[in-house]
Amino acid sequence: MPADPSTAPLLVAGLCAQWCGACRDWRPVFDAQARAFAGRADFAWVDVEDHDEVMGQVDVENFPTLMIARGDDVLFFGTITPHAATLARLVESALQGDLKVVHDADAAGLPQRVRTAL
Repeated sequence: MPADPSTAPLLVAGLCAQWCGACRDWRPVFDAQARAFAGRADFAWVDVEDHDEVMGQVDVENFPTLMIARGDDVLFFGTITPHAATLARLVESALQGDLKVVHDADAAGLPQRVRTAL
């Protein structure tokens, strides 16, 4: 029997590229938020070029891009401003159940691929 999606761990994935200056600058902020939410959410940093097999059909065009998922359900997928408060607010909203499932065929399976690869 599949796990109840409402109790599955929250996954927060930063989808970036090493060549991107904004991503390099944002990485310490992302890592600090990972520590702040330890035990409440799993954070993963994904270099979209080094891990293209993880990305599947997803084409990240703007950086930084963030995915938040619970189980296989993507709750947020998009570009965000690279600020700690923005990230914290989105993660808190997801933890509170305030984010609704995003229906994006290209992102289907992405949460599982991120968990498996990283």
